[in-house]
Amino acid sequence: MFFTVASILFWVALSVCCYVYFGYPALLWVVSGLRTRPVAEGDVFPRATFIIAAHNEEKNIAAKLQNTLDLDYPADRLEVIVVSNGSTDMTDEIVRGFTDPRVSAVSLPAPGKIAALNESVLAAHGEILVFSDADFLLDRGTLRLMVRKFADPAVGGVCGARKAGTRREGDTTGEGEGLYGRWDKWQKIRESRIGSVFAADGLLYAIRRELYVQVHDPAQADDIAISAQVVLQGFRLLFEPAATALENASLQAADEFRRKIRVTHHSVRALLNLGPALVSSGFYSVELLSHKLVRHFIPFFMILLLLSSIALMHRSPLYVAALSGQILIYTLALAGLFLRNSALGRAPLFYVPYFFCFVNAAAFLGILSIIRGERVAAWPTRSGVKSN
Repeated sequence: MFFTVASILFWVALSVCCYVYFGYPALLWVVSGLRTRPVAEGDVFPRATFIIAAHNEEKNIAAKLQNTLDLDYPADRLEVIVVSNGSTDMTDEIVRGFTDPRVSAVSLPAPGKIAALNESVLAAHGEILVFSDADFLLDRGTLRLMVRKFADPAVGGVCGARKAGTRREGDTTGEGEGLYGRWDKWQKIRESRIGSVFAADGLLYAIRRELYVQVHDPAQADDIAISAQVVLQGFRLLFEPAATALENASLQAADEFRRKIRVTHHSVRALLNLGPALVSSGFYSVELLSHKLVRHFIPFFMILLLLSSIALMHRSPLYVAALSGQILIYTLALAGLFLRNSALGRAPLFYVPYFFCFVNAAAFLGILSIIRGERVAAWPTRSGVKSN
């Protein structure tokens, strides 16, 4: 009986891991080849409101504002709202120093990012709401590219992309993040061709103002909570890979690890807050579950796979091979951890297993924080997280 249970656990865990990393991308490749929904793009220029929620962004906010105002878009069709959320540095003063009438500021004590976004939407006049983080600078044509898709009345939202080929300073965590970003982008392109991408990334996305649904749970990912409602209201959420944003930050393992714990915590809460729609929305539910929710639970299946492989290693050479493969991956990941600041550590042999384990270790801790009943409320910076 023990070996039967161990065998079932082994094959279930292996199947889930293989599905998330290989099966789901293969499914997207097949479906996007069989069913593609075209988009009726056009040169339209609706009034657009940029919403920039900022907390202690004195190092970035001036460049962000100037970058936004310099976008290739009719000046009389653009407004920018900066919501300073409990900033204790010079953020407020820098924003007030901009004399351009298109810029307005909302200063709040410290209600949290989601409350700040809710407040800024009430002050917005644009037909299109554009959300972008303060530490991302956009290419000049980004807004034009995104808005073209809104010529199609079926389109309710458009997501931008992290700038391809950007070299990020720091340790080899940056190489791993870049590889993951390219894999994630490949999937989003195909999801968008099929119908809708699973959700937006907070670095840059736009939605029709009337589709904005006020969000009230601060312990969730605002980008997922806001953008998923676009699809659930019957509109398409598209991905525009040519609309790019460049991050003004280095990437270090310790900061990124804390950030990913918070991302897991917020993302899983946002998905669970969708309620029955999470599993009753056709192929969109497949995307939500496969692209994000199940992926965050992968570390638990990895643990099951390792334990069941150990329990079954004397039953068949297949289980010995499976256990040996896992030990090899974890050994290379450990080596990658210690070599992450060296030239040798930048070899894919080391940084790929390292980043794979790095991401899943953070996801494991993020899920545990939810199980323990913690509610992580923090700004999406790389400086860490705050629980309450």
